[in-house]
Amino acid sequence: MKIWLDGALLDGATARVSVFDHGLTVGDGIFETVKAVDGATFALTRHLDRLTRSARGLGLPDPDHDEIRRACAAVLEANPMRLGRLRITYTGGHAPLGSERGGHGPTLVVALGEAARRADSTAAVTVPWTRNERGALSGLKTTSYGENVVALARAHRQGASEALFGNTLGRLCEGTGSNVFVVLDGEIHTPPLASGCLAGITRELTAEWTGAQETDLPLDVLEQADEIFLTSTLRDVQAVHRVDGRELPDAPGPVTAKAMRIFAERSGNDLDP
Repeated sequence: MKIWLDGALLDGATARVSVFDHGLTVGDGIFETVKAVDGATFALTRHLDRLTRSARGLGLPDPDHDEIRRACAAVLEANPMRLGRLRITYTGGHAPLGSERGGHGPTLVVALGEAARRADSTAAVTVPWTRNERGALSGLKTTSYGENVVALARAHRQGASEALFGNTLGRLCEGTGSNVFVVLDGEIHTPPLASGCLAGITRELTAEWTGAQETDLPLDVLEQADEIFLTSTLRDVQAVHRVDGRELPDAPGPVTAKAMRIFAERSGNDLDP
């Protein structure tokens, strides 16, 4: 496996990032996960734009989009596969052992891993922890993923593939690595960015292509929704057939199935929408 590290394509088994890298010591970094199909990326421009927004929110220098595109192309060419998870990681770089940054500049890593096509439906659980919609990292895709690791492990123990968070106001927010949509009386709704959720690329495209509405929703909407589905880079649009103890046996329902078809068609016709 070949990866890109700070300007060069290296063997994945021997490439090394400093133990003093701020992304390792304090989680001072951002990332993007990009779907790659037969060596072609999907929605790379939107991902790079969000990477820049996250960098600015964290106070990191703007990433060089041209360099990252070259890195992605080199990694994809060196590691041919049918379906891949292309990971772009951008950190604060070499720094002292503390919260302050050093002067060495950012670290850039681009790596690729194989992915499997997701099932048409999945199970999810809610968790007792909250997203802080007013936090300094709210809406940023950072490498500070400890809360997600804990929540996702809880979901796995309960036979689910995703954990869903409310925010501090008791409103529906997001999953550990996905956005959530609900269908109410035939209409599609998803929490607004003000809820603290990430501005997911697949969320954004799904809303544009289906006419979904941003709606402030109580967490218990999951108990009444006619249909529920998740969106993310590797899930695309995925129905939920169980949330906590509630079964939705007909998942994907008709509205979700239509959203799945629309996303598959539109994304297949335009790789960089």
